[in-house]
Amino acid sequence: MKNTLKIIFALTLTFVMIFSFAACGGDENTSSADETLFTNNSSEKNESTDESSQKTNIQNSTKTDVVKAEIVIKDYGTIKLDLYKDEAPVTVTNFVKLAKDGFYDGLTFHRIIQGFMMQGGDPDGNGTGGSEHDIAGEFSLNGHTNNISHIRGTISMARSGSSYEQYLSMGYKMSDLPADAKSDIERAFNSGSSQFFICDADSTFLDGSYAAFGRVTEGMDVVDAVCKYGKSVATDDNGTVPAGKQPVIETIKIV
Repeated sequence: MKNTLKIIFALTLTFVMIFSFAACGGDENTSSADETLFTNNSSEKNESTDESSQKTNIQNSTKTDVVKAEIVIKDYGTIKLDLYKDEAPVTVTNFVKLAKDGFYDGLTFHRIIQGFMMQGGDPDGNGTGGSEHDIAGEFSLNGHTNNISHIRGTISMARSGSSYEQYLSMGYKMSDLPADAKSDIERAFNSGSSQFFICDADSTFLDGSYAAFGRVTEGMDVVDAVCKYGKSVATDDNGTVPAGKQPVIETIKIV
């Protein structure tokens, strides 16, 4: 079976890369929230009503370890969030440390897609940068339990992508894949760093493959305003905002 898979991968890799999200563009260091990679599997995820209900209602449950954060965006206002350390301890700890260190001060939102999400926190301002450290992806495809769904107002970690990820959504297991495919998927799954995104609309097809770690409690009007602006200045369907026009993060406060 593995030999057959190798042949399939060899024949389809070019095709797969054409349809991989443009933000991944062959650069292994590029981090993104992948809008298209799991689209074909989104209907199956939405059919699981019990699981979806559990995830959607997490903000109504009693959390024992909630961190309060505020993202102050120049000329737009403040987005207040609850970060759920119970669900994503590594991700929240990393985000909080960077915020307290002032890492995010003066960085931007470089990628904005109205009706999907706004992405920022890249020191390079183009989707290829990060902090000095990568962190493990806390989501189910990477072996972690995470009950936070990517509904409107969810904050989640961006990461790089792998051309081979689609095979997992097709039902293949990691043990079925060739060594090079497994290695590339593991690299992508554990490539989170400083970049994050906030969902402008329900994007539950990302559940299980990205590390959601909190929810907006106040300031969705700010998210909407930034995303509306992004639509007017983005230079492509990938939501690329030119340098000099990117909304600026004045600071991220841990309250």
